Amino acid sequence: MSSDLRERLTDGMLTVRMRALFTMRLDVRPIVDLGQTPSTHRRVGVVFGGEFEGERLAGTVLDGGSDWQSVRTDGSTLLDVRLNLKTTGGSLIAMSYRGVRHGPGDVIARLERGEAVAPDSYYFRIEALFETSAGEFDWLNRILAIGVGHRFEDGPVYNLFEVL
Repeated sequence: MSSDLRERLTDGMLTVRMRALFTMRLDVRPIVDLGQTPSTHRRVGVVFGGEFEGERLAGTVLDGGSDWQSVRTDGSTLLDVRLNLKTTGGSLIAMSYRGVRHGPGDVIARLERGEAVAPDSYYFRIEALFETSAGEFDWLNRILAIGVGHRFEDGPVYNLFEVL
């Protein structure tokens, strides 16, 4: 990058600012392993519940979400998730996120067997978008959130942050 271009960048372009959005825990049924398809090794997790809580919104994860996973030949797993959230006040919010999970083979194998592993022993990140018709949460329609995930024995937990 030329030094001239670098000098033209403002502070807002040199750093990423974030604000805590919420922590979310998901209840997921055992993974349905479809095996190697023509394009990927496909797995699907059905989300039947959960909860989320943050300073600006909290509530439950509704039954009927899904996590379409693509296990790549390099051992990483790509996530493609759709969920419906219901706030404590009854507002409905659609949430979609994509992500990637990877780490040392032995750590991922233990994780897949439902064993406890340290959150910092592997990489698990997501980017999320939201849709809602609820006026008080309209701001969600115009933000991007990123999150850090961890798979506990009883399901995944994410800390999400609004990118400012």
